[in-house]
Amino acid sequence: MLYASLRSFRKVLLIAVAAGLPIAYSADLPAFPNNEDLRHFKGLSAPRLSPDGNHVLVAITDSTADGAKSHLWLIDMDRNTYRQLTYSPDADKTGEHAAEWMPDGASILFLAHRGENTQLFRLPMNGGEAKALDLKVSPQADTSKLPNALPPAGAKEDAAKKEDAAKKDAGPLPVDVASFEIAPDGKTIAFVAQDPKTPGEKKQSDAKADAKWADHEIHGRRLYLLDPETEKITPAGVPADVQRAVWSHDGTRLVAIGEEPNNINDLRPSHSAWLVNTNDAAHPAKIAELPATIENAIWSADGSSIPFLAQAHHDAPPGYPDLFEYNLASRAIRDLTERFSGSIGRQDPIALPGGSIVLLAGEGVDVTMLRVRPNGGEPESLLHFETPVVGAFHTNQQRTGWVFIGSGSTQAPTLYYATELGKPARALATPALLPANIRSVASKRMKWTSDHLTIEGLLYLPPQAAEHRVPLIVEVHGGPTGAYVDSYVPFINFLIGHGWAVLRTNPRGSTNYGAAFAAANKNDLGGGDYRDIMGGLDYVLKTEPIDPDRLALEGYSYGGEMAGFVEGKTSRFKAIISGAPVIDQHSEYGTESGSFYDRWFYGKPWEHPEDAWRQSPLAGAAHATTPFMLLQGEADTTDPVGQSQEMYRALRQMGVAVELITYPREGHGPLAQGIYGAPVKEPWHGFDARQRMVQFIQKAFGESAK
Repeated sequence: MLYASLRSFRKVLLIAVAAGLPIAYSADLPAFPNNEDLRHFKGLSAPRLSPDGNHVLVAITDSTADGAKSHLWLIDMDRNTYRQLTYSPDADKTGEHAAEWMPDGASILFLAHRGENTQLFRLPMNGGEAKALDLKVSPQADTSKLPNALPPAGAKEDAAKKEDAAKKDAGPLPVDVASFEIAPDGKTIAFVAQDPKTPGEKKQSDAKADAKWADHEIHGRRLYLLDPETEKITPAGVPADVQRAVWSHDGTRLVAIGEEPNNINDLRPSHSAWLVNTNDAAHPAKIAELPATIENAIWSADGSSIPFLAQAHHDAPPGYPDLFEYNLASRAIRDLTERFSGSIGRQDPIALPGGSIVLLAGEGVDVTMLRVRPNGGEPESLLHFETPVVGAFHTNQQRTGWVFIGSGSTQAPTLYYATELGKPARALATPALLPANIRSVASKRMKWTSDHLTIEGLLYLPPQAAEHRVPLIVEVHGGPTGAYVDSYVPFINFLIGHGWAVLRTNPRGSTNYGAAFAAANKNDLGGGDYRDIMGGLDYVLKTEPIDPDRLALEGYSYGGEMAGFVEGKTSRFKAIISGAPVIDQHSEYGTESGSFYDRWFYGKPWEHPEDAWRQSPLAGAAHATTPFMLLQGEADTTDPVGQSQEMYRALRQMGVAVELITYPREGHGPLAQGIYGAPVKEPWHGFDARQRMVQFIQKAFGESAK
């Protein structure tokens, strides 16, 4: 009915325009989001089904315009109603997050930063205020106690003062809680916390005795066990920087995943797994058989094995995982998803009674769930979900139901509930995530051949395409080990609102098409993947109503890097926009936060200088002609600001029309999120970037501002 009414309105509109009549627009009709609208989208995440299966706890993130704080909401499934549970004081700029139910359902735990530290709070569900647990630990590291520490101890301090100061420094101190896991019986809470800053270290800081010795940090993230009734804390003896810990189903053991400190992961994979027994937490046992690439681990339903995610056996970019199973009795490991033709998602797998495991997985432009059978057979896709993209799956200990978030090109993220996986699910009511009357367009799935490969993409056409050829924006994803999926993207509809079509491509090197496809651009960045993207452009020019004289390209991260390659390889585009790119593989390698990922693609640049330079967009700067815009966060350590500065200088000296816009305080991910419409802390950077992007493209297309 909505489509019919819009079609009728459009026919009347065309008649009126042809007759030269004035048009009266109705505020009630849906419209594509404008720049300000994208500051008013909210976020939905982390649903948690209650132990009794009657309620869902969910995090709602305020819009960018409202500060992007996270708050907890409670959904009553029987009534299909919701109410806000937590509110933040003005001093808390983050809000409440990482919420979990206590096993008895009488209270919830969550993290919030309402004072000087990120604390663990407990909120009773029968009424009352949330109370912070008093978590204090004795520091296990203190740089002010090291030999030759500055400032030197005062020579005139008497022995009594020194003794009092030592006692004060050694006393329990509050910690910043990074994460926590509740034991199945609720009697113990495992939490991970960064070493607290001691009074001696604060004294050093105040005295500006604050030199930094690279890769000699003695502080770390440590694992502790908490009795929530007595608030007694027991340190666990895991020696590595702890990333997380997972309880066994009987609550007697944990698997802790740690990482060697001081950037060892820049030299080699450095994760390790430790078995912690609660009756002897001080003496964990390293599980030597588990690989150094381990990321996530869970327990099988019967406790006999540990399923985990780690680097795939096939040659693939670092961080491309398979699902493995470690048998505790035999100590044997087997790869459960080696033959899967898609890619495994990052959410923790979930063990089911009977031995099956379910986990997120990408297949092309869809994200679904796989069931891995206990006999190690082929992964099996579950039954159809209501939307092409799903995620954030959760179930309670009793497995009385499942909650998850689904979305599609014309459907904003929606919370669903199902009694069983694979059975029909129903949408649950949540607070509105979008401004009223926001319009969207459906994606069109495209496939074309490039070299010997089948490449997939998503095309979005504006309504004007029904009447005439329209301009096209080609968008390139980051990674390159990433993928575009058929989800709801506010930024796409923002571009559509300007009358532009958008093509998103998954060239070789993308995930969701198997390990071989993800590895197909090894030592070939800007080569075959460039041809895949241009092949997609040629395909839509032949099959769709696209104006070949009004083309633009934009991308962020590796998409920004590809924008740099395109600049030096072709003059087909009228405008190119590059967000946080790599421009020179040599200088990027030496200044980025970690180089292990890049090393897989082309090796150490000083050992393979020709390969590194061939895969640097800067190498093509001498051939650049297309107007080029750079968007860059000044606090970006993934692709540092110097990369954009190098490209800006090169193009400027080549006489190319180039613009560089930098954003203070912005890191790599947050700036991208702000641009593409996710809630972020910076209120105006995303707005500013979108505004500049539109004006830049309009100028290149010869369009007037709309």
